[in-house]
Amino acid sequence: MASGVKPRVKVPKTAAAGETITIKTLISHKMESGQRKDADGNTIPRSIINRFVAEFNGQNVIDVALEPAISTNPYFQFDAIVPESGEFKFTWYDDDGSVYDTAKKITVS
Repeated sequence: MASGVKPRVKVPKTAAAGETITIKTLISHKMESGQRKDADGNTIPRSIINRFVAEFNGQNVIDVALEPAISTNPYFQFDAIVPESGEFKFTWYDDDGSVYDTAKKITVS
């Protein structure tokens, strides 16, 4: 994982079967446009999160293509229905080739 890039996710630990839950995600990322220069006058390479995917037990929940105008530290909040206990996997794709992911489990009663 690149220096300073941190995904954070908030998923309830428990839910009732079929309940709609709210998931919140944030990735600390500078979203460098590739148009700025460093102190020495060199162009800072472009590094932008261009896709965010969330899956539950291997099934797609959300898949978002991000455009270059997205802000620093992209935040997503969305709802999902949880039919059973399992694991959410969250993946962010950077156009510099880096991939950042994290996972959270939820117990359904």
